[in-house]
Amino acid sequence: MVHTTIPHIFGTLLHLPWPSVLLLFCAACLIGLAKTFLPGAATLAVALFATVLPAKESTGVVLILLLSGDAVAIWSYRHDADFLMLRRLIPGVLLGVVLGAVFLHWASDALTRRSIGYVLLILMIWTVINRFRESHRVRPHHRRTHAQSSLPSSSSMGIGLGSSVGRSPFLRGFYGTLAGFTTMTANAGGPVTSLYFFAARYKVQEFLGTTAWFFFLVNVVKFPFSLGLGIIHSTDFALELLLIPVVLANAILGRFLARRIKQSVFEPLVIVLTAISIIPLLTR
Repeated sequence: MVHTTIPHIFGTLLHLPWPSVLLLFCAACLIGLAKTFLPGAATLAVALFATVLPAKESTGVVLILLLSGDAVAIWSYRHDADFLMLRRLIPGVLLGVVLGAVFLHWASDALTRRSIGYVLLILMIWTVINRFRESHRVRPHHRRTHAQSSLPSSSSMGIGLGSSVGRSPFLRGFYGTLAGFTTMTANAGGPVTSLYFFAARYKVQEFLGTTAWFFFLVNVVKFPFSLGLGIIHSTDFALELLLIPVVLANAILGRFLARRIKQSVFEPLVIVLTAISIIPLLTR
């Protein structure tokens, strides 16, 4: 009786059938975990929200939930972010957000999603091939020494800037602009930054910390644009109030899990989640 009554109460409160409410709860769990442990999982959450709510409404609700998860993430990784890299990404991100806001005025949802999906698919293939080639250029017994020497301490320069990808102004501008554009148009910036930070050879904590601060800043920039476009409105307050605690709890759980995952497990997980997160963009 309890199992059917509680979802029914929530569904009635939100004017949604209770299976849809449970689906939104699962999506909120993914958002929380994505902020502190599973980069790329937020894109799956976006797809789940879009199956229940209208496109613009779901985008606004997701943005509020992302910001709530950001609060836990930036506190958890306040000492781990590569702030020099973040500062150098800002110009491209701002350009991408503006281009995304303009694009939203005339492009259809289907065109936007599929265009982003194909671009991400190409980037993922390129990133994996490039990383595979780099790994095989270094002899196995020199890999550890090479990795340590190629990643200078953050006190002298950005951690990710020690890699060939991180040092390239063109790639930094390209990925930054694409991240701003995709997050503004489809809340799909996660796969872009995952691929870039993966290619820049970040360790687990620095990867998650830089990602956390990056999306906190991006989401803050997106907020006034979203208000101006009518994406965020007060009618979704009840839904957001219900789901924010779910996001926060899972973000805390994600931080606990991140401290225990090995680099050899984390990197393949990033690629697998990125690949999975591209599927909804290409199939919806």
